[in-house]
Amino acid sequence: MKPQLLISVADYEEPQITTPPDPPLPLGHKIQAHSPATGLRLPSNRPCLFYLLPGSQSGDEMALLEAVLFSSLWSFGLGQLTLEQPELSVTGTREKSIIMTCKVFSKDFSKDYIHWYRQKPDQGLEQLLYVSTAPVQNHLGGKKNKLEARKDAPSSTSTLKISFLEKEDEATYYCASWLSAQGIKVFGEGTKLVVIPPDRRLDGDLFPKPTIFFPSVEEVKHHSAGTHLCLLQNFFPDAIKVQWKEKNGNTILESHQGNIIKTNDTYMKFSWLTLTKKAMEKEHVCIVKHENNKGGRDQEILFSPVNKEVATRACMKRASDTLQLQFASTSAYYTYLLLLLKSMIYFSIIAFCVFWRTGIFSNGKIF
Repeated sequence: MKPQLLISVADYEEPQITTPPDPPLPLGHKIQAHSPATGLRLPSNRPCLFYLLPGSQSGDEMALLEAVLFSSLWSFGLGQLTLEQPELSVTGTREKSIIMTCKVFSKDFSKDYIHWYRQKPDQGLEQLLYVSTAPVQNHLGGKKNKLEARKDAPSSTSTLKISFLEKEDEATYYCASWLSAQGIKVFGEGTKLVVIPPDRRLDGDLFPKPTIFFPSVEEVKHHSAGTHLCLLQNFFPDAIKVQWKEKNGNTILESHQGNIIKTNDTYMKFSWLTLTKKAMEKEHVCIVKHENNKGGRDQEILFSPVNKEVATRACMKRASDTLQLQFASTSAYYTYLLLLLKSMIYFSIIAFCVFWRTGIFSNGKIF
């Protein structure tokens, strides 16, 4: 299951509006709060889990309570609610509108309250509105009915429509819902909104273009390990997600992610996967999720087994070197023969001219 952001509060009554506290919390921080909770602020790289614990405990009691609480919540219903936001990012033109979606997996979607939040860079969560049954509209930034949230029961989906887009609307938008029995609030992974000016025309060729690099022969020989590198270039917007897994496998592998770098009006990024000697014998896939992928599907870039690839390249290199040496030797031989023949022809022509001018030849006789 995808990572979820969870908030546990005591004495919760639906609906609840929270006010983010100051200052931002460090990554992975556990919050203790008296009932009712006052909310929280998320750092830019949010963790998978936040939860609130009433009262104050310390030491081993605190660690044990946290472990028991999380295990109990997971066993008794945490897996019954999942929110998925399929769009990694949505790009809209200023003064126009966009729609982002949230797929909800729960026991009874018709009874769920779906909340929508947004978070600007280096700021806290801001609750925008929530929807239960009928569509709900709300003002924002002085614009009437700028926001509209809906629920579609047949598809178990909630949508957020943002109209009259402005540059200030750029943020990451989250959907969320409560597991009321456990007092847990579960968040989706977020959708980034990018607003562009009306005079900018987006080309249809703004998906990430991959360039792949295989391990070197020396790396495999000396370290018994290999590194696959996937370079992604010329994409827009900058929201991108890169993951690695074995071909036909389901487990996401631990990989390394480079920074996103802006190049003119587009972006580039690289990601790499280091494999053990045993893992090098398997095929691996670099999975790239981006708004402008062709057909809206994730790119799957295949990396062949490292040992096979390196052996093939080494064999090809040796064969190529042999062919180059043979070609060089043959070329030198024929060049020598050509120069020798050329010299003989020049000698014959010059000798004939000299003998003809001096009168050595006359009617085929020598005087």
